Order: sequence, then C-alpha cells, then structure tokens
Amino acid sequence: MVELAELKPHRLHSVAAPTPTDAGSGSGRGRARFREAAVTLGMMGPAVLLYTVLTIVPVGVAVYLSFTDWDGFSTAKLIGWENYKHLFDDPSSTDAWYVTAVITVIGTVLMVGAGLVYALILKGRSRANSFFRAVAYFPHVISALVLGYLWAAILGTNGAVNNTLAKFGLEPIGFLFDERFALYTLIGVIVWAGFGFNVVLFVAALQTVPAELLEAAAIDGAGRRQINLRIVIPMIAPVVTVATVLNLVGLLRAYDIVVSLTGGGPAGSTQTFTYLILARSFEGTKVGYATAQAVFLMIVSAVLALVVTALRNRQDQAATG
Repeated sequence: MVELAELKPHRLHSVAAPTPTDAGSGSGRGRARFREAAVTLGMMGPAVLLYTVLTIVPVGVAVYLSFTDWDGFSTAKLIGWENYKHLFDDPSSTDAWYVTAVITVIGTVLMVGAGLVYALILKGRSRANSFFRAVAYFPHVISALVLGYLWAAILGTNGAVNNTLAKFGLEPIGFLFDERFALYTLIGVIVWAGFGFNVVLFVAALQTVPAELLEAAAIDGAGRRQINLRIVIPMIAPVVTVATVLNLVGLLRAYDIVVSLTGGGPAGSTQTFTYLILARSFEGTKVGYATAQAVFLMIVSAVLALVVTALRNRQDQAATG
C-alpha cells in the first residue's frame, strides 16, 4: 500500500508533464498555416495584381474623369455632377437610350426564345443535329463588323435584294435607309448573329436533364409540350437566367454591328448609346462627358444583371419554399 501511494503521484506527474512534441505542436501548426497562406497568396497574387491593374484602376480613373471637363489634351477640370446632369438634358442621349432599350429588350427575348426552341428541337444526338447546331453557331464566331458589312451588301440601297427587285420592276425596300425599317432590320441581324451562342448553352444544359425523369413523365401520359414546359425548362432555368443576363449586357453595349450595318442612321434612328459615346462624344473631344456616359452605362448594366438574378432567385425560393 505504501508503494502504491508513493507511485501514484509520480504517475500523475509523468502523464501531465508536456513532452517536447506537445510543446512544439502549437508552433508547428502555426508554421503550417503560415506556409499554406503564403502558397495561397503566391498563387492568387498575380491574378489579383492583373485584375487590379486592368480593371479596378481603369474603372477608378474613369469615375474620376466623369466628374471633370476634359477634352483629352488639356488639364482636367473638376465640375462635380454636371456631366451626369447633362445626361438627362441631352436629347441625343435620350434618343440613343430609347434605341438601346428597344434593341436590348426585343433582342434578348428573341435570342433567348429562339435559342431555347432551336435547342429543344435539336437536343438529340445525331449528325444532322450537330450540323444544324454548328450552322446556328457559325455567325457567332465571325466578327460583328464583317457580318454588318455582309448584310449591308445584301440589304443596302444597291444591295442584292433591291437589285433583284429592280430587275422585276419593283420598288426598293428601305431596309437600311428607311427609318420605319432600319431599327428592326438591325435587330434582326443582331438576333441572327447572336442566338447561336444561346443554342450552345441550352443544348449543354439539356444534356444534364435525367433521361429517366423524361421517360417517367412520358409513361404517365405527359406530352412533349407538357414535358418541356413543366420539367425541362424549369430544370434548366438557371442557365436561362445566365443567358438572359449575358444577352442583356451584350446588347446594351451594341456598337460594332451598328457601325458596319447602318452607321447609326438614317437620321440617328439606329444610334445606340454605346455608338453615341464612341462615335460622337469621344470624337467631339468631350472626353469627360463621354466617360460619364460610359460610367452610367456600366451602372445600368450592373443593375439589370442584379435585378434579373434577384428575380430568378426569388422564383426559385418560392418554388422550393
């Protein structure tokens, strides 16, 4: 008994005593975390630096210049909110925003709608479907400037269509020189050139829909239209949202195809806001005002993207809630 009593405190003391490994484990974990953070920073550093230099700094400079009266050569003079106030007083800006809104709304609806229908028709895997998908996507890989010049040669005053009509003694159609047709001709060319991108997105999304689910719905008596409306489209809704945002932002910045197809005419009826910024404001050495227009366009694009995404998230929450 005496031996056990003497050994017991000794055993407790030996268990509680820290070993060299335990004493150094805290500092070892600290060094491991430091090395991990250093590796992460080393991998992210170049990307963060490039993003800062190529995006954040130019945006910051643009915001600063938007509050100045600058012609691009002399010293910039701060004038506060005058450029932004002039945005709403300038008739050319108002007209350009109307044209941009029409192109953006109609173009987005048609490109997303046509792309979705086309993808649903060609979602099966076959050589014929692959060929027609490639045909739809092909205009997207060609420069918009080239496409504009191509359609101008087809639909212009002396283009292929009007020359053919003249041979039959018919009056020319003002696709590009009549204010009643020019804007909608421009929208048609934009939709034709861009909807193939949506086809690719939607076809890829349709491949993720489980075939078993579609077979079960067909066995239960659902028709093709019901399957598409109640199963397929809701399942690829996130992709539809992405396509909508991409089309909205892209059409808000429509410029190159306007330059080569209509040049903003006739009488400014196809002059988009981006065309106004680049072809009018910058060309007229109104760099401060043009920069304010560009910043405002950037804000509108961001707000539209956030609104569309928020509406989509609310619908998803309502469906699952």
